Amino acid sequence: MDLAAKLARACPGVEQSDAPVDRLAYGRDLWPRHHLEVRAGRVVEQSRPGLIAWPTSTAQAAEVVRFCRAEGVALVPFGAGSGVCGAVLPDAGTVVLDLKRMSSVRRLDPGAPRLDVEAGAMGISLEERVQREGWTIGHFPSSILCSTVGGWLAARGAGQCSGRYGKIEDMVAAIELIDGEGEVHHLSRRTGGGVDLTPLIIGSEGTLGVITACSLRLHPRPATHAYASFRFAGLEEGWEALRAMFQAGLRPAVARLYDPFDSLLARQGSVKREHRVPPGEEHPAPGAGHTVLGRMLRHPAWINHAIEGLGGPALGGSTLVLIFEGQGDEPHDDAARATRLAALTGGQPTGEGPARRWLQHRYSISYRQSVVFRSGAFSDTFEVAAPWSRLKALYEGVHRALEKRVFVMAHLSHAYPDGCSIYFSFVGAAASDDEALRLYEAAWQDALRAALEAGGTLSHHHGIGRSKAPRLGAELGAGIDVVRGLMRAFDPGGLMNPG
Repeated sequence: MDLAAKLARACPGVEQSDAPVDRLAYGRDLWPRHHLEVRAGRVVEQSRPGLIAWPTSTAQAAEVVRFCRAEGVALVPFGAGSGVCGAVLPDAGTVVLDLKRMSSVRRLDPGAPRLDVEAGAMGISLEERVQREGWTIGHFPSSILCSTVGGWLAARGAGQCSGRYGKIEDMVAAIELIDGEGEVHHLSRRTGGGVDLTPLIIGSEGTLGVITACSLRLHPRPATHAYASFRFAGLEEGWEALRAMFQAGLRPAVARLYDPFDSLLARQGSVKREHRVPPGEEHPAPGAGHTVLGRMLRHPAWINHAIEGLGGPALGGSTLVLIFEGQGDEPHDDAARATRLAALTGGQPTGEGPARRWLQHRYSISYRQSVVFRSGAFSDTFEVAAPWSRLKALYEGVHRALEKRVFVMAHLSHAYPDGCSIYFSFVGAAASDDEALRLYEAAWQDALRAALEAGGTLSHHHGIGRSKAPRLGAELGAGIDVVRGLMRAFDPGGLMNPG
């Protein structure tokens, strides 16, 4: 009896499929390395699960987990597949558990205020619903149009308004989890004493169990917004202003500081029109502009050094955009305080325009990557973090590690009183797709090594996945043994998202 027949017999109420088209669709997430492999014609070698199951309740999901435990079959929880680190890579002996049919709001309690919701709920639909009730979750990742609540928790995500509301771990009040044995646990952060288990689950990327639901803290929907932007001579002057703001108690919902070249692109309106593929041309031939771009990117050191030689002021400096939100006059008062602090490091006010333009296009980054890959190039992002005292070393170390292999830009988008994250974007190209894969891997390994040597983290909010897993032990040290112990405790069979 094959796997599909066995599952149908053990879990008759659970819809499933082992159709080739479904197995292909669930074989990967949005890890850019996958895109390179597909472009290189390796789609036939791509991993594909044995079958996909779509539970509609926690009870059904637990049935599938128990089936996998009994059969010794690996299981991978799946939300919307928007992860970018290769956390989803099932093989033919794996069951993928797609949770999107578990998307119900179980309760919205305005007295708490709290939202009980199932893990398969899509981000944008959920936020729109709670806003109609006068609330906000406060979590706005750039993937909000194509990511689920369960994915937010599994990756320990951060949203664009983290300055005011925190990361996802700051919003979680309770978690419903199915462990590797198929047992359902209700973990609450309201425990008066002892160990709080919920932080162990957040960021576990499906290795400790299946997150089926959670309780999220709610905030009043903001009635007032204040927009501000500033221009600094360079990135360092900008982050010193940002540090001063957060250490003075300011909490802008949005705080994004761009390096001079990224700032220049924003001012020039680098994306002027929507790129559409003509009907019938799924893989259009690259135009002259794409060809020139690809050739230029084969010489990244020259491009990076030319930009560095121009210097920040020549490019127009670094741009900082801030958005404060809340009730009454508080956001405008905070924006005025931010203006005074920005002036201490040379920040020149540039009005509301840049912040409002950013807000208008806040989710467009999720749709720009395809243009780069169609040009024959590749792109990826690397988000790290460090204390303020190590931020310069982290920025310079990772930039130096990448600049000989790929073109690199950076911005800062999640700040705290004690430190900040840096979000590197890099683009590269090679003469062939096989060479591009080698270049991509080398760039990643150089960047990971440089981040750790500078005292930074491997990740701030994208997760670990397979892209960063080889270096996780170097960051955690003896802590990696603790993680392995947790995996044995929650999943004795070692079947939850292995690898």
